Amino acid sequence: MKISEVLSELKRRNSLLYYSGLVNIIGFVICIPLLVIDDRTITGINAWIKPMKFFLSVAIYLWTFGWLLHHVRNAINRAFISWGILICMAVENIAIVLQAARGVPSHFNFQTYFDAMVFASMGVFIGINTFLIAYTLVVFFTKGVSHTSNNMLIAWRAGLFLFLIGGISGGLMISQFAHTYGAPDGGPGLPFLSWSTVVGDIRPAHFITLHGLQAIPLFAWFVSKKTLRPNLVLLSFFVLYVIGCIWLHMQALSGRPLISL
Repeated sequence: MKISEVLSELKRRNSLLYYSGLVNIIGFVICIPLLVIDDRTITGINAWIKPMKFFLSVAIYLWTFGWLLHHVRNAINRAFISWGILICMAVENIAIVLQAARGVPSHFNFQTYFDAMVFASMGVFIGINTFLIAYTLVVFFTKGVSHTSNNMLIAWRAGLFLFLIGGISGGLMISQFAHTYGAPDGGPGLPFLSWSTVVGDIRPAHFITLHGLQAIPLFAWFVSKKTLRPNLVLLSFFVLYVIGCIWLHMQALSGRPLISL
């Protein structure tokens, strides 16, 4: 299936999340010239790197839900989840862009009352988003879904589960008000991603675990066309993926970088 066909199908399935994802892509593109003309840094990183990353990540997230919610039978459930995650992600991105424009950190920033309120607001809406993920997972474990094969249903359940437990690494970052273990945030890191190359960094574990929501279903779709026992292959992949996520968390908590440069 071509990209244009995928986007056309996504628009048909959920136009709200389709257009919301496009807005985030536009936001990503707008940040590119800002990255060039604005040389301010936040913890040693250009101020517009974080908004770019979040715009791109949120676009993928919204489009993924636009695709999977097609399988939810109840129209009220589809609208409730769609609008809920859209509002939560909009608040998240507005806060990140606002703080980038001010030249201050959006996360773990308690320098002023306003900064603390911004970070607290982000936490509240991430909490709401986590509830919506859990709610969607419950729907996928009941008889509230249709129009999907057993193999893909298992994959969506697994992906939603991984996304939900991905919040654990988010909690670890909040518990210490930092991304890294072994040194303050802002040291040497990978280009664009900013993951530390000298100490442990929980962000790779967080990233890989969350994006199991896309990796598991994509793998399931691929193997369904290539093997006679897709469920067994999918289960093996899921187990290996979970082991990889656990290893990434252990790597970070032990103070070792994912890639050392």
